[in-house]
Amino acid sequence: MTNLFNFFPSRTLSLYMAKMFVIRTFAIMAGLVLILQSLDLLSESGKILAVPGNTDSEVWWYVGLRAPQIISTFLPFSVLLGTILTLSQLNQNSEVISMKAAGLSAHQVLAPLILAGLGVAVLSFTFNDRIVAPATATLDAWKRVDYGPLPVDRGDRQNVWVRSGDSLIEVDDIRGRGDAARLTGVTVHERDDKQRLIGITTGTQGVREGDGWRLDNARRFDIATGKFTDIGKTIVGRGVRTDQFTLSSVNADGLSFSALSAAIDDLKEAGRPTMSLEGSLWHKLSGPLSAVLMPLLGAVAAFGIARSGKLFVRAVMGMALGFLYFVSDNFALAMGNLGAYPPFLAAWAPFFLFLAIGEAVLLRTEE
Repeated sequence: MTNLFNFFPSRTLSLYMAKMFVIRTFAIMAGLVLILQSLDLLSESGKILAVPGNTDSEVWWYVGLRAPQIISTFLPFSVLLGTILTLSQLNQNSEVISMKAAGLSAHQVLAPLILAGLGVAVLSFTFNDRIVAPATATLDAWKRVDYGPLPVDRGDRQNVWVRSGDSLIEVDDIRGRGDAARLTGVTVHERDDKQRLIGITTGTQGVREGDGWRLDNARRFDIATGKFTDIGKTIVGRGVRTDQFTLSSVNADGLSFSALSAAIDDLKEAGRPTMSLEGSLWHKLSGPLSAVLMPLLGAVAAFGIARSGKLFVRAVMGMALGFLYFVSDNFALAMGNLGAYPPFLAAWAPFFLFLAIGEAVLLRTEE
């Protein structure tokens, strides 16, 4: 434990550097939010006020829903710029030279910023989970009705597919929640263990009965004989829960980490693909942790300026590394959504890749 604390500079110096970093990061964040929110309002306020009954209160409500999204998106950029400003100022004032003359390594100089970045990452994850996710879900629902009155979500869903063993159940419409849910237009595609279609059972309505669903006015078509048979009432989908029908679509951005994890488990049990959602789940962790990576990528702006005098060039290099990380992160996440990358790789590969790049640049230039 003593060796761990010896890795950091003195307590006074660590607090001084961390304070500089945090103040600059959140000052930049405030400026970005003010500018971007103002620009966003220029395009959206007219649409909001065009709806009869909407007033300035709805505009301010929109700001309250949109601002958390902007903060979540641009906080990593603010951390990057805050890092570069902090390290550039320290170097310009010869404070980095003084620290290195006192025997501190480059990693020790960066340690307070990395620890502060970890604190920002924890704050970012909590903010995303508690505030951004519900705000996103509400704003998406409001946009779907063109900023009109929000409809009450009673769980109604359309065109839902659920897997039951080897068979597939298609439902045109489902209304209600829990055991009171009612299915309309049910089609059961019966398949054998080799995934070959052997029959199709249809029913006008379906209700919960026991561990399955009772179909009324059911009719079955046998593939082998090519004949229809009226079977009246029958039970299908044993073991299929109601929430497996109601989870027809999942918005990863509008769910907290635990809610998205639960939704993925339900979708897996329903036999639906979840790779893109799994990538988004992992990214809810790797995204905020980019705040820990930014001091390492921006460190190129901290060292060597006294010898070369190229402060601007080194600052641009730090910004280029940081923005290249964000581009790679978005690209990997897009590939994960397409199924080209495994979910874990899509979320974490850019983080570990640029962690290695940042370490390599730091070791080559200073250590």
